[in-house]
Order: sequence, then C-alpha cells, then structure tokens
Amino acid sequence: MKAFWKGLSILVCVWSLCISRRQVETSRSESRLLSGKWGLRNSNGSLSLAADVPGCVHSALLRQGLIQDPYYRLNDLAYRWISLDNWTYTTTFSVPRGTRQKQRVSLVFDGVDTVSTISLNDVIVGTTDNMFRRYDFDVSMTLRQGDNVLVVDLVSAVGYSARRSQAHTTYKVPPACPPPVQKGECHVNFIRKAQSSFSWDWGPSFPTQGIWRDVRLESYDILRLLYLSAAPAFDSSSSLWSVEVELVFDTVMAVEGYVKLALADLATQQTFQASLPPGQSNNTFILHVNKSSPVDLWWPAGYGKQNRYQMNVQMMLDGGLVLDTVTQVYFRTVELIQKPIPGSPGMSFYFQINGRPVFLKGSNWIPAHSFQDQVTPETLKNLLQSAVDANMNTLRVWGGGIYEQDQFYSICDELGLMIWQDFMFACALYPTESDFMETVREEVTHQLRRLKSHPSIIVWSGNNENEAAIATNWFGIPQSEQPQYVKDYTSLYVDNIRSIVLRVDRTRPFLTSSPTNGAESEKEGWVAQNPYDTHYGDTHYYNYLADCWDWRNFPRTRLASEYGFQSWPSLSTLMKVSVPEDWRYSSLFSSHRQHHLAGNMEMLLQAALHFHLPQSPHPLQEYRDTLYLTQVMQAQCVKAQTEFYRRSRSEIIEGQGHTMGALYWQLNDIWQGPSWASIEFGGKWKMLHYFAKDFFAPVLPVGFQDQGNLLIYAVSDLNNNKTLSAVITVYQWSSLEPVCTVTSGAAPVSGGTALPLYKTPLKELLANCANCTVQTCLLTFHLEEAGRQLGPMNHLLLSSPKEAQGLQKPDITTKVQQDGNTFTVTIQTSAIAPFLWLDVGDIPGRFDSNGFLMVTKSRSVQFYPWAPTSVAQLSQVLTVSSLRGVY
Repeated sequence: MKAFWKGLSILVCVWSLCISRRQVETSRSESRLLSGKWGLRNSNGSLSLAADVPGCVHSALLRQGLIQDPYYRLNDLAYRWISLDNWTYTTTFSVPRGTRQKQRVSLVFDGVDTVSTISLNDVIVGTTDNMFRRYDFDVSMTLRQGDNVLVVDLVSAVGYSARRSQAHTTYKVPPACPPPVQKGECHVNFIRKAQSSFSWDWGPSFPTQGIWRDVRLESYDILRLLYLSAAPAFDSSSSLWSVEVELVFDTVMAVEGYVKLALADLATQQTFQASLPPGQSNNTFILHVNKSSPVDLWWPAGYGKQNRYQMNVQMMLDGGLVLDTVTQVYFRTVELIQKPIPGSPGMSFYFQINGRPVFLKGSNWIPAHSFQDQVTPETLKNLLQSAVDANMNTLRVWGGGIYEQDQFYSICDELGLMIWQDFMFACALYPTESDFMETVREEVTHQLRRLKSHPSIIVWSGNNENEAAIATNWFGIPQSEQPQYVKDYTSLYVDNIRSIVLRVDRTRPFLTSSPTNGAESEKEGWVAQNPYDTHYGDTHYYNYLADCWDWRNFPRTRLASEYGFQSWPSLSTLMKVSVPEDWRYSSLFSSHRQHHLAGNMEMLLQAALHFHLPQSPHPLQEYRDTLYLTQVMQAQCVKAQTEFYRRSRSEIIEGQGHTMGALYWQLNDIWQGPSWASIEFGGKWKMLHYFAKDFFAPVLPVGFQDQGNLLIYAVSDLNNNKTLSAVITVYQWSSLEPVCTVTSGAAPVSGGTALPLYKTPLKELLANCANCTVQTCLLTFHLEEAGRQLGPMNHLLLSSPKEAQGLQKPDITTKVQQDGNTFTVTIQTSAIAPFLWLDVGDIPGRFDSNGFLMVTKSRSVQFYPWAPTSVAQLSQVLTVSSLRGVY
C-alpha cells in the first residue's frame, strides 16, 4: 500500500511539473485596455450618450454638445444638476478564447471617481469608494464567450457624502460646509475624493463622476506583476550604494523561481531565489552596486544633472522567463535635518540632498483642471518647464487635490523638480470609522508603491493644515471635546498613514502635517500648541492688510511652505469665459468668480497702499488697468516676502532665521479667475512668474531699508564660492540718466549662504547724489565678480510710487523682429517706466523678461512662442502697459 501511494505521489509531481512547464511557456500575463468609447446615461435615462474612458461625465456632456463650457460665466452653478444625479457607464467587449482559458482574469480600474457598483454580465463583481485607489476584481468565472457587458453604476458624490455625514451621529466632524462665498458642496471630508472638487477659495465646485484612469483586463496562468519599485540607499560607513527592489506579485499558485537584477552601466548583476505563495506577496531584494563602478547622482535643478540608470528585471520559473522589464533607477539621498541651532531656541529644519543642504525655491501645485481627462501631457510639460524656467527647484503637491498622474512625476524627475508630496487631506477633520480607515490604508499603500521610485519626491506629508486646525481651534470645538479630535488625528495620520510610510518607504522623511513643528510636534503628542512656531518646522503665513512692502511684517521662519497674495488674470484669459458686460471689476461675474471672502476688495486695499488706483474714463480700459495693477501688487508683494526669506538663510536674529525654503502659494490655476497663482489657466505667465525668475535666481542681490540704513545682501545657491561686490545706481524719477553709482568693497561669498555686502545710512547716500530724497529717487543694484555681472538687476523703490516726485507718463514704442524661432521686441521709452508689461493676448508663449523697471531709453526682450506665429501677428496684438499709464 505504501508503494502505491509513493508511486501516485511521483505521478502527481511529474504531472505538476509538466503543467508548470506548459504554463511557463505561455505564462506572460496579458493586458487588454477597455478604455475608449463607452456608453453613458443618467439615472432616469433621459440622457444617453457616448463617453470617453478615461473621462468624466462633464467632459462627455461637453464633447457631445449637451452643455456649454462648464467654466463659462456662471455655469458652475447652472450645471450643479450633473453632480447631483447618478450616472452609469457601460461598455460591451469580447475576449479571445485564450484569455478566458487563463487561470485567472482580473478586471483592473486604476481610478474610479468615486462611489460605484461594478457589474459584469449582470453579476456584481465589486464596489468602489475611493478616487485614489486601484481596484482589482477577479472575473475569471464571470467572463463568457461572445459579448461581455461591463457596467459601472456611479452614485452622486454629493449625496453619498451627505448620507455618510448623517450616519456619523456620535459627534460632529467639521467643517460641515465650505464658506458660502465658495458656492460649494458640503461634507467633502466624508469621501475619499479630491477635496477641492467640492469648491475651494481659488476654484469652482465640480464634484465629478467618472472613470478617470485606465480600465483593463489582466489575464495570467501563474502570476502578474502589480508593482515594481527601485529605491537606492547609500551606506556612509562603507561608501557603497545598494538598490532595494520591491516586486509585488499576484500569484495563482505557490511557485519557486529566480529574480535577476542587472545595472549594466554599473557592471552590477545579481540573481536571487524567490518563493512566491499564492495570492499577493511583497518580495524585496537588495542589489549591491559594484564598488568599482562610480555612480552619477541625481541632483535637483540648479545643483547638477539628473542622472539615471536602466535596471533590467527578469524572473524565471522552471521552464522559462515570466517577467522581463526595465525600470529607471536614480541615485540620490534625502535627509530632513532637525537639530539644535547653537545660540537659538528650537531646531533647524532643512533638506539635504546627497549630503548637501538645499534651499527649497518654488511654489505649490494644485490640480491643473477640474476635469482631469483634459490635463494633457503638453499641459503638464508646459507648467513644469515654466517652474524650472523661473529657477524653481521644488513644488509642493497640495493635499486638497489629487495624487498626480505618473507622467507628472516622471517629468519632475527629468527636470530636477523636487516634490513635497502631501497625502490628500486638507483643511478639515476626518471620520475614523473602520471602513474609512481601511480604504485610506489601501490608498496610501497603493500611492507609496506607485510613486516611491521617483527621486523627485523628497518628503511625504500627512495633510494640509489639519494640525493647525486642531491646535488653533478653527472649528470652535469646546475644550472638553477636543481630546476626541486629537485622538482621531493621531489615529489617522500617525497610527495608520505614518506607520504605512515607515514600513513601505524608508528612503525619505515623513511629516504628519504642513505646517508643523516637525520633531517638536511629535514631542508634544503630534499636535503642537503652536504649529506656526517660527523656531521649528515649516509655516504658512497670509496677511492681506498689512503693508507687504515692509519685511518686518513677515515671520522669520525656518521654512516658508505657503504664503502669497491674489491677483486677477489677464483680460485675454477672462474673455474666453465671459462677455463684455462682465468686464468690470464690480460686475456680477467678477464677484461670482472670487471665492475668497473680500478678496477683490483686499487686492485694491493692498494696491492702494503704494499705488494710485486706475482712473480711466473708459470702463473697459479701467478694467484692464485694474487687472494689471493687481498683478503688479501681487508680484511686488511676493517678491518682498521671498527676498526676505532668501536673505534670512544664514542669519539667526532673536532666535529666528536659518530660513531654508520659500514655496509661495500657488503655481497654477484650475480655471480663469482671481487666485494666488503665478501662471494663468492656459499657461500664460503673470507678472509674478516673471518676478520669480529673478527672485529665485541662483545668485541674487537683495536690498532693503532697516533703521535708516540701506543694506544689500548677496545670496548664493552656487556650488562654489565667489568674490562679489554690490553696484548701486541712483536714479531720479524724472530722468533716464543715472545720478550716481556706488560700488561696495569685494567680499568672499560662500556657496549656499546669504551675506551683507553693503550697509550705509540711506540719507547719506542720497545726499551725496545731487541731494536726492526718497520721494525723488530710486535705486537699482546688481552683483559683480571682477567687473562681470552675476545674477539679475534688482530695484528698490524708496517710497511708494504714488508719492514719487517727478514720475512722468512715458511715451513708449515697440518694434518686433523675428530671429529664427524666437522674436525680438525692441522697446523705446521717453521716461522711466516702472512695471513695464508686454502682452500679446492669446498668442501662446512667454518673454524672457516682463513687468520690469525700465530705466534705459531702449531695451530688447525675447519672445519664445509655444505655437507658430509671425511678426505681423505679434505686432498687431502687442500692447504695452506701465504704472504711470494707468492714472
């Protein structure tokens, strides 16, 4: 009897081996996209149309001509019905017999927006409740020969959120609704969806529904690869690099095999044994880089090249190759340095890349469109390239939007843009029911595995402003109830999100919030008494009423991760979504588009501190002038604040300073309206973005007044040291001829420092220059090394322009000439022209300089078009504005 069972065992093993070898021969997983044209209908069937997947309901209705542009005038209110209805996507497909015969077939949704029930051939195969998750459903037994019908029944996110909020009866989870000025929907914190889709203070309310990323069938006999990540690490003790490679498989049966990893350019190759159990498994392999092969590092923009290597990943089972793919590997290290500062309370807060301290220069990123299917690769490339062209090295992906698409991060990798990546929680408290926490865990795990190979991401942050919301009691929670909310906060961001990050990605730091006191917040139980403490961490700061020209109003923080001022976009941008009756600052359209309480008035109040407001007798011209002046105000305000942060990097004054980052709010717009953005919807640069190109320059002169003295600082982000002098030129407002020029002594300026080069009593300087006064004169200044200018020319207006004596209305002429693929605009002026602004309407492109102070009779600037144009077209639409021309 024993012999019988022994023989049967041998037969089973031989049969299994044969099956294994046969399967290996055809074991490569197959993938078939189900994206493309689907059918779409609303709940009562009154609307039935074709729809694109990936896509959303609004985009489908627009493409079929059933609605106007949702951004047109007040259509965000007119089309509210779309978000309140339920919608159904349907597609019919057939699959070859070979697919159906695979051991397993999975239906994969990379993104469903948001709450849905999914059916295949009238069988419910799964549900979704999270826009940010990937969903996999086993449909092996549900597929059939011939036509297969796939149905995605979507539920209104607005209705779902309201029901979830109503079901949460034990205590309130604020805020219930956005401020009325935002014209938004309520209870967005009860759904895992882009929080800004229910409205924000810079954007509309469009709670979308749709299948916003790819859908596909994945069929396989043995296994399929779910995630592949490669995370380099450096061992400082041995000076050796290694790469942690994580492979996440979904396996039909237990298998044994080998994984081969190769970095050919580094003469590095290793083979590892792999044992995969049935189901999903994480497999981590450490590839040690050949110590005789020098590694070229990935550096942020402005610090070096963005080097990368190709890694070949293969997996072999008995009988054949089941995986053969290539991934990119970028070698870089990132550290967040929080250490005591000698002679100062608190701790430092700065990032080291590859062991070098880096000053974060940049802005904050919001979703580029309310309807993500309309964000093209060209849009992303243009916006991100515009950031680099303005000398930025960092963007913060803000926590109220979305985890961006893969291409966004790949472009950042290529450009050297560092990313401060928030998890998608913002300005709210959140429920902690088990199902909510579970979907968050799935979301976070998925996003970490998807994104952690990107060197551009330098930090994960748990949320936007929620620590501050609790600490400063934004929502008026009674003191006796606050422990419950602190408990929920730590449960969500510490016990869950932080623990997942520490387990899945050990290659970059994690912060629970922004702003936060970092290590000090942790010490205080994760919710600091004052998360805005300038002695720790990062800060957010907004003050629209205090004089933005006075640097003493700004916090001398360790790192400024949010600050800014609003402005309006250009008239050419607004005209795309408005009509002539809207083109007044006091119109219904202007009021409706402003989602920040009293924002339109605050802009004028801030501008009026230093400028005469427009006074044209022609209403349209006055509107143009007002739009222009808001951009002047915004640019000058953010310039003053950013330059204060940059010159504070090497100083500690009253325990504050060592500022190592300036990320203004915000880079891009989501629609055509007033906002804090420096780039208009459509890609047109505002005046602020041109200013940013200068105030983020690698070498920058900063001038300011302090206690009657004029000071000029040299700020350097360079890798090497320079010997620099400051050259100050004094002009009278009434003349293009300089009054006098003063040069400071040369001094060594180390790379990565800010150093005062020049200090003198301002009255003394002006008295020696033809008896100038602060009302009659202004300054320009630059840095020189051995007589050669380094960095941009800067300016300091000694008094408010509205108090300037001798400022004349200039006579300005322009001439456009073509030079290859670019155009040269030559400008002639009869008088000093502050904030000279060139505008070419709808012609896409940018100038190399704009919004500048013109103190010479003639100047040429370059225009770089983003689409074909001509001298005739540019000459026809080109307009010129300057400050004295608006009153």
